[in-house]
Amino acid sequence: MWPPPLSETPQEFEVKPRTDGKRIDAYLASRFTDYSRAVIQRVIDAEAVLVNGRPVKSSYRVRSGDRINIRLPELPDMTPKPEDIPIEVIHDDPSLTVVNKPPGMVTHPAKGNWSGTLVNAIQFHFDTLSTLAGENRPGIVHRLDRDTTGLLVVVKDELAHRRLALQFELRQVHKEYLAIVYGTPQRDSDEIDRPIGFHPTVREKMAIRSPEDGGKPASTFYEVIERFRDFALVRCRPRTGRTHQIRIHLTHIGHPIVADRMYSGRDRLTLAEIVRPEALRHLADEEAATVLIDRQALHAHKLRFRHPITEALVDLTAPIPADMERTLAALRVHRAR
Repeated sequence: MWPPPLSETPQEFEVKPRTDGKRIDAYLASRFTDYSRAVIQRVIDAEAVLVNGRPVKSSYRVRSGDRINIRLPELPDMTPKPEDIPIEVIHDDPSLTVVNKPPGMVTHPAKGNWSGTLVNAIQFHFDTLSTLAGENRPGIVHRLDRDTTGLLVVVKDELAHRRLALQFELRQVHKEYLAIVYGTPQRDSDEIDRPIGFHPTVREKMAIRSPEDGGKPASTFYEVIERFRDFALVRCRPRTGRTHQIRIHLTHIGHPIVADRMYSGRDRLTLAEIVRPEALRHLADEEAATVLIDRQALHAHKLRFRHPITEALVDLTAPIPADMERTLAALRVHRAR
């Protein structure tokens, strides 16, 4: 039944100049991220959104200085529930745990992903977790993209959380990633120093953006570990922690990560794509169609930091996942230089 009960206390705010000209449904959906654009449109249709005291249509374009009054539906209780999901623990002590996140797992619950996340899993496996990041993110200090594998820290108490979060903020945590990329970089190593901000038209993406357009400083050091014909294995050490940073920076220099659907435009790599034409004729169709990897070939390989309680050095490594190992093995056979 629509509309559901709306909040009795409306929220009021003023439109800022940087969003001038944006459709009101898109503007409100970006401001209230727990609600989909479709829900926002239905709230507008129910005349629960007033602009300068008057109802508007979803197509209305906001103007700097507009006064918006909105009553939103009450959100259901989305506190994450414990789920018996296996996790690989690399390190565990009374203050923190480090897990090896598998591909396809979202770090914490959010719109569209309220179950099956790492948070659901760790709530099942551990009795106590820090709640400094909020009820939806217990124990979470940093995150990895859904299809990025590797090391992720989970903290169990608030003191450890505050101290470790400060290390991340001060860039004192050493993070090292492995990526398989399209093409072979000309330089053996280099620093990519380009600001990153929200993509101007695609909500889910980030992009290289000037500071004037909202870009924030971002720096990634990379070095080539192994070269193949038209592919390479690179090691990346991000100096900053922007969303999608490594994926965007490697794409910017012309070497997007293999099977990165969002930034390379391809969502898998098959054996047929790397085998020489003369060898391909000798492969059965089924073998040629073998999928080597069907997610971005990016792995959080190493993590080093000072233990937030004992101050001992914690230096951890997560083994390269099976799909990346399979891809590298095939490249060594069929694309060796």
